[in-house]
Amino acid sequence: MKKISGWMLVVALVLGLAMPALSAPIVIKFSHVVAEDTPKGKMAVKFKELVDQRLAGKVVVEVYPNSQLFGDGKELEALLLGDVQLLAPALSKFQKYTPLLQIYDLPFLFKDMKAIDTFQRGPHGQALLNSMKDKGIIGLGYLHNGLKQISANHPIRVPGDVKGKKFRIMTSDVLAAQYEAVGAIPIKKPFSEVFTLLQTNAIDGQENTWSNIYSQKYYEVQPYITETNHGILDYLVVSSVDFWEGLPADIRAELEKALAEAIEYGNAVAMAKDLEDKQKIIESKRSEIITLTEAERAQWVEAMKPVWKQFESAVGKENLDAAIASNK
Repeated sequence: MKKISGWMLVVALVLGLAMPALSAPIVIKFSHVVAEDTPKGKMAVKFKELVDQRLAGKVVVEVYPNSQLFGDGKELEALLLGDVQLLAPALSKFQKYTPLLQIYDLPFLFKDMKAIDTFQRGPHGQALLNSMKDKGIIGLGYLHNGLKQISANHPIRVPGDVKGKKFRIMTSDVLAAQYEAVGAIPIKKPFSEVFTLLQTNAIDGQENTWSNIYSQKYYEVQPYITETNHGILDYLVVSSVDFWEGLPADIRAELEKALAEAIEYGNAVAMAKDLEDKQKIIESKRSEIITLTEAERAQWVEAMKPVWKQFESAVGKENLDAAIASNK
């Protein structure tokens, strides 16, 4: 009897130790590099709220804004090491992992946000979410920041207006080719230096979303802004393949639903902010906003087609054809 009782005590102790481990919630650390009041920040908080409501006790989402855990240069490495579970970097950050996502940098490829949504929701855009699985990264959804406009210290309407002028760009081979195609000079400089470069006339112009042009006060030192809508600034919400595919199927399904709703909310916030900040710039009367005619925009499209061709093999001809078709 003593042996049986001793054995039962051991079993009870083992089960007692195992049960808390089995019932411990899954922790998802969502790290990003911007403030909580941005569209990305608000999307992350919305995701946490939805998960708290629907998976209470099963999943805990911890949001870390403002590079609290990792900055731009380290976050993808941290994801692959398992130190974080969700990120939302800019699409341009993934060039190291796949050339296919460069399709979103191609200039004047999409005529408006509707065309971008059509492509991203279609089979080719959805397939691109899995383009880095062999590198251990899985895409879960696209988050918008806005369409890019060109600001300058002189009026711009047609490609010839930028010839010989210097424009700041992000580090991107596609964006460099974009300006070189029309005889302009691309200057790769950090985001933090742009205002001073514009203010001192070290460069002639830059490209950005309405929200960035407003928040960074570029409109105060650039007398002209041309509404080109020539490119998209998007983020890609990603996880590691090991973590995401290792989740229980029912938990993963609920997380996918919550993330889809949070991204839709974030995109609505981004669109509203873009329109709001554009209106603030108009009301400031510091910059003249130039709207392209269809004929003027057509000149830009023709000027950029050689750039599309240049990167066709990198982004995939089928993807390029589908992107062009999304404008119809």
